[in-house]
Amino acid sequence: MIHFIRKSWLLVFVLLFVFTPNVKLHAQSSSFDIKIEQLTSGSKHHFFGYIGQCRTIPWNASNRYILGMEIENIDRLPKPEEAATIFIIDTHNDNKIIRLDKTNAWNPQQGTMFYWNPLAPETQFFFNDRDVETGKVYTVIYDIEKKKRVREFRFDDTPIGNGGVAADGSAWLGINYGRLARLRLVTGYPEALDWSKEEIAPKNDGIFIVDVKTGEKRILVSYNQLEKKLKESRPDLNHTGLFINHTLWNRDADRVYFFVRGGWSKTMKNKGDNVNTPCSINADGTGLTLHDQFIGGHPEWAEGNLLIGSARDEKDGVKQQVLYNIDSKKIVGQIGDSEMFPNPEGDVSLSPDGNWFVNGYGKSGKNYYAIYRRNDGAFVRSEGISKGEYSGDIRIDPAPRWNRTNDAILVPGIAENGTRQMFVIKVNSK
Repeated sequence: MIHFIRKSWLLVFVLLFVFTPNVKLHAQSSSFDIKIEQLTSGSKHHFFGYIGQCRTIPWNASNRYILGMEIENIDRLPKPEEAATIFIIDTHNDNKIIRLDKTNAWNPQQGTMFYWNPLAPETQFFFNDRDVETGKVYTVIYDIEKKKRVREFRFDDTPIGNGGVAADGSAWLGINYGRLARLRLVTGYPEALDWSKEEIAPKNDGIFIVDVKTGEKRILVSYNQLEKKLKESRPDLNHTGLFINHTLWNRDADRVYFFVRGGWSKTMKNKGDNVNTPCSINADGTGLTLHDQFIGGHPEWAEGNLLIGSARDEKDGVKQQVLYNIDSKKIVGQIGDSEMFPNPEGDVSLSPDGNWFVNGYGKSGKNYYAIYRRNDGAFVRSEGISKGEYSGDIRIDPAPRWNRTNDAILVPGIAENGTRQMFVIKVNSK
């Protein structure tokens, strides 16, 4: 599956249109090509998991190995005892799958929150696991050279799992995946222990910060703090339980952006008031801020204090891919236009060097990827990759994730045999 769009004179443009198969042309020509390749295959399902936000990179430091998971079923959420197999793909050895370990803390959308360890990115990675007997979630560091777990972060009083590793490797953000599963199933691990379930806004739950070197944890912000902050502008707020989604470190590892939510459960009869409020906070616990401007459910950190998200244009009401300043609380720029990005609220990811941006969005049973180069406006849109008929809690989101050299993107898809597999979009810059 090859999709060519080249900056050229009219003659070359016509020749490409006439003689090149499977080519789609865009009004704005560009100077790079893309090629889609299927990375995994077989009768089992293979996937990575979460969106490539905030430098969630599937490749190790040398770009040789790609993390992934192997599972038996994708048509339902996993039972606690149904483990996923963790593997790496050796791209220097015919994409051979090397199976390493298993985890009982995963879901079809997020996977197990893989992160290569920034302090040892060639050989070590983070993932979540759980004790099946107690339901307690914990976080693991695995070393591929030693072929074993080299560290486990277990907290019996607050059994948290990794929600994001700081870019400098100093810490990871911990959240209660049992609470998430209870209040919004798609974001958590079914039947994981929820120690704070008796309280709608507990003081001993929220976002934690775990020091990687010492293993010590502290609470960054509690649900109790968030409730008090929410009631400053909504004094009559009547919710039935708050939870947190998308704990996103910035690129400098000193700020976190996240969503506090409530009333999203599909099974609760009394959901209470709906809550969906974006927040930011400094890594030292200061500066908790609630944001009135909603820039979509899957924003991405750009440079400094800027976030990439979506918002409607004040003049024509069309949604655009925008830059939002969390300090001024204002939209300060735009990426591309609505023709390039027809769904700015899709899954978005910025490359490690900050120059390449990809937006993945679903349409008519397929995921498409719009790739944009920021320094010159060059642009390509991919062919569609099947996402099957899965929806809701088991949907297959676009979830694009860049490699470390800014020239390849890992994405999910349904192969010809109906299995979920891993695909790579290779970017050939001219």
